[in-house]
Amino acid sequence: MNKSVIAMLHVGYWFLYACLLVLILMCVTIGTNVSTEPIFKGYRFWLFFGGFAVLPAVAGFYLYYGLLFNRFLTQKKISALFLAGIASALLCGLVGALNITILSIFDIGNNILADSWQSALFFILFVSFIAMLNGGMGLLLRGFIRWYDEIKLKEDLARKNFETELALVKSQLDPHFLFNTINNIDVLITKDAEKASACLKKLSDIMRFMLYESHSAQISLQEEWAYVEKLIDLQKIRTSIANYATYTTEGDLSAAQIAPMTLIPFVENAFKHANRVKAEHAIRLHLKVGDGNIVFECENKFNPNAPDTNEPGGLGNDLIAKRLSLLYPDHHHLTMEKNGDLYGVRLSIDQKAFKN
Repeated sequence: MNKSVIAMLHVGYWFLYACLLVLILMCVTIGTNVSTEPIFKGYRFWLFFGGFAVLPAVAGFYLYYGLLFNRFLTQKKISALFLAGIASALLCGLVGALNITILSIFDIGNNILADSWQSALFFILFVSFIAMLNGGMGLLLRGFIRWYDEIKLKEDLARKNFETELALVKSQLDPHFLFNTINNIDVLITKDAEKASACLKKLSDIMRFMLYESHSAQISLQEEWAYVEKLIDLQKIRTSIANYATYTTEGDLSAAQIAPMTLIPFVENAFKHANRVKAEHAIRLHLKVGDGNIVFECENKFNPNAPDTNEPGGLGNDLIAKRLSLLYPDHHHLTMEKNGDLYGVRLSIDQKAFKN
């Protein structure tokens, strides 16, 4: 907690305590003409009053606040805290009694301790009680400050953990994409050098996007989709089927914002799992912006009887879902399902999420 805020809490507490003392004095003096009573005149009364109402309260408060809290409560030594609290309160009571005695020597107030041992004991216990009450408030205030600091620390750690996990997830997107793309272009070079050159240009654009745009918190959905289009073009060089992968869009993509590389993992996985399928419309993509949402649908055919090749790279469903939960907590809905030889993904992102 900020030091200035802590100081304001202390000032506020003692202001309220002073108001309480004033209220008690007003109640005590009801029916009494204060202006004619010599006991209430001059600094002598206020020194005497402060000797048993203010000094022990301040001593008790800061003994509990500064010493007992750190020494016992943070160590969860409750029994020791209870005993030390009583001892500290009694010590404050003795200090109050000593202060009254010293003031009486200088003819400031009456030495009420000299009347009888009963009155002296009552005075010490009464002042100790005042010290203990204020000490308890000191513990509460220190506990509140510690509780607030722990919450702030947890929030800072959660934020740093969020940033670390998000950076880790982003770093796992690049290798799989580069591995497939470079292999595809390498195969194409011997077949069509001009087309390979165009693909290298697209790869250059994608690398520029990954190096600079992917580290932004948000980008235009149109930029993200341009990346998807280049990715599709690069992936399609492995097949001669013209309509192997098709896509459509609805709405104004430039009007929406999205976290970079949100849609890419679905497209990469679609190409990965449709690798053994040689048919038209093996992969279909649809992107819609409207009605306060971004809706992305990705559908790919796959061979359910094909053996699992355990192809390295790519992003698993759990990691994709985790990244989305970090990016859009409570503002997205993701479904993934298989139906025969079709695998479908539907991602809906609430407009509130990408407008923040």
